[in-house]
Amino acid sequence: MRKNFTMSDEQLETLLKACEPVSMIMLHIRNPPSLQENANNAWKSLGKELGFNHMTVIPGATQKEFSACTS
Repeated sequence: MRKNFTMSDEQLETLLKACEPVSMIMLHIRNPPSLQENANNAWKSLGKELGFNHMTVIPGATQKEFSACTS
C-alpha cells in the first residue's frame, strides 16, 4: 500500500548530507562509498525509521514530501 510521508527538517538534512561529496584521502584499504551508495543507505535508514520500502520512494510536491510503499 502506498502512503504519503513528510520528513522532518533533521531527516532532510541527513539525506542531503549523505549526497555531498566526501574528500578522498589516499588510503590503501578501499575506495569510499559512492554518492549513490550514500544516498541509498540514507533512504534505507529512513525507510526503517518510518516503516516504508526505500526502493519505492516517489518525490512529492516539496523537498520533504514523498510517497512510498509500506509492508
